[in-house]
Amino acid sequence: MTIPADLHILVLMGGWANEREVSLMSGNGVADALEGAGHRVTRLDMGRDVAARIAEAAPDVVFNALHGVPGEDGTVQGMLDLMQVPYTHSGLATSVVAIDKELTKQALVPHGIPMPGGRIVKSAELFDADPIARPYVLKPVNEGSSVGVAIVTDESNCGNPIARDAKGPWQDFERLLCEPFIRGRELTTAVIDTGDGPRALGVTELVIDSGFYDFEHKYTEGRTTHVFPAEIPHHIARLCSDYAVRAHRVLGCHGTSRTDFRWDDERGEDGLFVLETNTQPGMTPLSLVPEQARHSGIGYPELCELIVEDALRRAGKLS
Repeated sequence: MTIPADLHILVLMGGWANEREVSLMSGNGVADALEGAGHRVTRLDMGRDVAARIAEAAPDVVFNALHGVPGEDGTVQGMLDLMQVPYTHSGLATSVVAIDKELTKQALVPHGIPMPGGRIVKSAELFDADPIARPYVLKPVNEGSSVGVAIVTDESNCGNPIARDAKGPWQDFERLLCEPFIRGRELTTAVIDTGDGPRALGVTELVIDSGFYDFEHKYTEGRTTHVFPAEIPHHIARLCSDYAVRAHRVLGCHGTSRTDFRWDDERGEDGLFVLETNTQPGMTPLSLVPEQARHSGIGYPELCELIVEDALRRAGKLS
């Protein structure tokens, strides 16, 4: 099934989240690809007048290329639902759950998907004592792209306990998710929706030059090497694909998603943990979903059209 050639697609990008620049790169890449495929494309850098601008443009479908709040947390999805405008990627309920790391655990763990333990802490508590034994990870509850993530070790220069004036996410966020640090390797698996259901595209290992896979490593060329297919045992690769598809289904994702893992290779299958499932994965030149799709024989324009096709299918706009 292919989408109509004369489709009017509005690519929604930018906004005011921490990931604005990444969203602009994603959105412009998508818009270029869809224009190259012969579609009429409107590019919209989201402002506070977004509803009026979309109504004025009157698109057949919106390609949601936003990252972070409010484009990934259900806010924009709810607005588009009220406007009865079809849109790509996941819907309101899925977006609300998947962007919240605590809610994601509550959804996935009962379905046999392993995730690190941990709990929500108030940042002020960290200045009195460590919430769990070091090393541990602190991350905002509802941010993407590893924004605000800190690894606290015995060697950390933040103090012990953490000093109030030490630089870290505790200065910017009132609540943080605290998890035990899992040694090992960074793995990720993309999933796309086809007419036959969700399909895993494979497993990439992310080998970084130093530190951990944070925002800078994700979007700075040369800081991270992408190894695809990951040089891991077949049974671990199968587990990654299985967990990614199951997470996609359990959360109710649509279009595409990307599930990130840490694997402690000294523990075998017991060392594989899901960290999160991203419902609005990047579509930049350095992004993992387009890269995995390309290795799987799906070019960038075709990937964009597949995501639009899924949105139209869900909206009943394709026969």
